[in-house]
Formats: sequence, C-alpha cells, structure tokens
Amino acid sequence: MRNYFTVLTIAGSDSSGGAGIQADIKTMSAIGCYGMSAITSLTAQNTTGVRSIMPVTPQVVADQIDMVMEDIPPLAIKIGMLCNAEVAATVAERMEHYRPKNLVLDPVMVSTSGSMLLEQDAVEIVTKRLFPLAILITPNQHEARVLTGETDADLQAQALLKMGASNVLIKGGDTDRTDVKIDYLYIDNRPESITLTSDAVDTPNTHGTGCTLSSAIASFLALGYDLTSAVRHAKLFIARALEAGSFVTVGKGHGPVNHFFSPRRLKNYNPKFNNRNNRDER
Repeated sequence: MRNYFTVLTIAGSDSSGGAGIQADIKTMSAIGCYGMSAITSLTAQNTTGVRSIMPVTPQVVADQIDMVMEDIPPLAIKIGMLCNAEVAATVAERMEHYRPKNLVLDPVMVSTSGSMLLEQDAVEIVTKRLFPLAILITPNQHEARVLTGETDADLQAQALLKMGASNVLIKGGDTDRTDVKIDYLYIDNRPESITLTSDAVDTPNTHGTGCTLSSAIASFLALGYDLTSAVRHAKLFIARALEAGSFVTVGKGHGPVNHFFSPRRLKNYNPKFNNRNNRDER
C-alpha cells in the first residue's frame, strides 16, 4: 500500500473561499497533496472585508489537531490565522508536544482588505513559542515591520532571527512596485538573503495570496523538496495562480487567485523506502 502526501493546515475559515482554510486546501489539492484542517476561527468575510470573527474554543482546536495527528500524521503543517491568545496558546502547546519537522508559520495579522486578524496579546505567544518550532516563518513586509519596528528587510530578518525564527521569508507582494514582486529568503543563518523575483501581475485578485504561498511551501516540503526549492516552487505557483485569475471577476473587491490553473492528481509514495522522492506523479 502506498501513502498520500499529507499536509495539515491550522487556520481560520474564509466564508468567501479565497483565503484561510479554503485557500489552503485548494492549494494543497492543486499541488497533489492530501489536505487536512484544524479550524481556529470562523470568519464572516468576502472580497471587500471581514464583518465578524468567532474563535473556535481552545479544546475543539486541540481535539482537531490531535485527531489528525493520531490517525493521519502530516508530512508538513502550515499555521495561519490564530485570532487570539487562547487559541494561539493551544496551538503552541500541541506543536510543542508533537514537534513537527516541517512547520511553516504564516503570522497572519492583517487581511488583504486591512482588517486585523490577530489580537495583540496573541503576538507574544506566536513569537516566543511558535517561532522556534517553525522551519520557516513567512511575514509580509507590513507584518515584519509591526513585529520588529524595522523597515529594511535585512534588519527585519535579523530581528526575527533573534526572536527565535530559524529561517525567514519576507514577502514583498504588498509593496507598491508595479514591475516586479520581490521576496527575500533568509536561510541557514546566512548573512545575505536569497532574492526571489517574479513579474508583477496587474490584477485586483490578490485575496488569500499569503495563505496560498505558505500552503504551497508546506506542500512542497511534504513532497520531499528542500526548503529553498520548496520556496522557489511555491513562488512560481503563486505567480502562475495570480496570472491565471487576473482577468476573472469574483466579488466586488479583492478576488481570489486561480488555484487550479494546472491541477495535479493526488501524488503518492511507498513508505517502505522511507524516501518521498519515489513519489508517483502521474
């Protein structure tokens, strides 16, 4: 018997389907991974903004994580919106218990439409307890600025590394540049960043891009790619998803990307070889 490449997302639900859990599952599925979820909060939102947020109780969050981990251990985990301190502490406690190898942390603080998605008292829990457990954190430049007080990407990364992060991807997609979008990957304590550049896509459909990128990184890690390769592949995935969805109108605000521009069938591998490079990619 062969196994699917399993990925767990721990994040909030987006009723409009473009971000959060929904974007994560779409991304994982499109890349060929088997997606699972632990929902941290329910949001009433659409392409124009967030109307209301209801956190899931900490016990139910913990139970969701445990039920997945006990039965279908994920090869990678992505953490997104945690909403408040109680939920953040619960997720941190379960991650401290399981110690996953491939944990990608997207410190979701502000939505594309500008709505706050992380309460201030949860920030310290995220930085002190989850940063050290993650193989990669993926703040955008605005989030990095809020977390560090710095405006320069190099200084932001240095501060985040001192806060306990192992590797940092600072996303530049929220800048005003109209020609290219540049992300900076700081890895293995190297003094210089790896610069990742893609052509800018002229589109209002940017809802859920951060969720999609971090889920794509987790998916490629689950497939057995090293961290740098996983980030490069994920960067290409989001660029193509933006391009494929650039001319479609969904809603009255920031619409979603096209996650299924080139969907893959669910990949699988033989666990007896303990080597995910023997994956079936038919």
